[in-house]
Order: sequence, then structure tokens, then C-alpha cells
Amino acid sequence: MKTTPAYILRNCTLWLNGDAKAGQSSEMTIPPMKVKTDKMRNGGMAMEREVPQGFERENAKFKMPSFEPHTISAINSMPGTDGTLMITGALVDEDGTVNNATAYMRGFLKEADFGTWKPGDTSESDYMFAWEYMKIEVGGNVLIEADDFDVNIGGVSQTGDIRSALLL
Repeated sequence: MKTTPAYILRNCTLWLNGDAKAGQSSEMTIPPMKVKTDKMRNGGMAMEREVPQGFERENAKFKMPSFEPHTISAINSMPGTDGTLMITGALVDEDGTVNNATAYMRGFLKEADFGTWKPGDTSESDYMFAWEYMKIEVGGNVLIEADDFDVNIGGVSQTGDIRSALLL
């Protein structure tokens, strides 16, 4: 166990469809993992409770302070033409240990918002990537792996028993 701060993000970048965006992207958002719940209060219960019902899906986002043609041309709605988004980070412990963090996604660039253009000011473009498969690793260890049919967290399937009950 470490006694000093660890896994502090010191730098990050992204790749879109294999094209490195180092020095071009200013902000990246890895999709959060959220448990979807429904509230339920059945007969005899004094109060309602939240019941897990799988997971919610949110999109990845990133910003670029440029009007970069390769990124803009990646917006795509054609079936069968998945793209990739990879966000990498350097996590540094206060003892000097450096770890790689990687979020890898397959899906498509869903939105390109070119922001407001004003002379003398930097314009920022906002992008949204809809993922169909996502894997998050730190130091080569898979923390989360998810697709439409299964979510594994720490190597444990969150839906395996239910999938077995469905004979899948």
C-alpha cells in the first residue's frame, strides 16, 4: 500500500481512427459507468428502494482548439464503418512511478460542433463519440470492458448469471 498520492493524471492525449491528436486536443471525457436503476415500492414495504437494471451509456467527448479537417471528416453514420477512439493518460505517483491509462472505444463520431468564431479569439470545436465497445486499462490491467451484451468490471461479468438464465 502506498502512503503518498498515487495515479495522478499528469498528461493525456487521444487518437481518432489511429490518427494521433497529441498537441491538438485540449480536453477529453471518458464516458462514466453508471448503474441504471428503477425505484420500486411493493406491497408491505415502508419505503421505496432503487433496483439495479443494468447500465446507462453516455458518449465520450473531446475538444479541439482548431478546425482540423481529418477530425471533421471522421463524422460518419454509415452502418458497418466503425471508427476508434483511444484516450491515453500518464498517471504519476508521488514516489515517481508512472502508469499508463488507456480508454479504447469502437463506435462512431456522432457530433461535431464548431463553436463560435470570433476574430482574435481561439475557437474550440466540440466532438461526441458514440461507443459500442469500451475497454479501460491501467498499467495493462483491464478495469472495465463493456459492449451491448456484457459489462465486466475487474474481470467479473456483471450480467453473466442473467445471460445464463436467458440461455445465451
